[in-house]
Amino acid sequence: MGIEIERKFLLRPGASLPESDEVLNMQQAYVATGEGTSVRVRLVNMEEAFLTIKQASKESLAVRSEFEYPIPVEDALEIMELSPYFKVVKQRHIIKMGDLKWEVDFFLEENEGLIVAELELPSVDAEVELPEWIGEEVTNDKRYLNHYLALHPYSTWNN
Repeated sequence: MGIEIERKFLLRPGASLPESDEVLNMQQAYVATGEGTSVRVRLVNMEEAFLTIKQASKESLAVRSEFEYPIPVEDALEIMELSPYFKVVKQRHIIKMGDLKWEVDFFLEENEGLIVAELELPSVDAEVELPEWIGEEVTNDKRYLNHYLALHPYSTWNN
């Protein structure tokens, strides 16, 4: 079983990001979601596709079981058409800082305006020195989970 341990943050208002090491264009569609479980299909740069199943831990939204499998791009496109939810479209900027790899997602379309920085960690209690551009932590706020954004896009929030 795969385990994902991830913390999520908003950016500090007015902060500048360092240069990205890599930029990926992603779109994903959820085919099932509920009770802490989600099944999604993700396309990366229209060249790679993955089927992912996630199950949230009861203790923390930072810890989830995760199973991810490569699938043909053509299959992913067909499966995306079956989704009853909004597609989550984003541009991911990967920023490497020492041993850490930050993934900063700039959401597009229905979630335009939302920017979330994610950091995968080896353990829940791993010590992390946060860069100056990191703001409020939103790890345990379910609204910032991608599957939540597929059901309740950022554009519908009362900001």
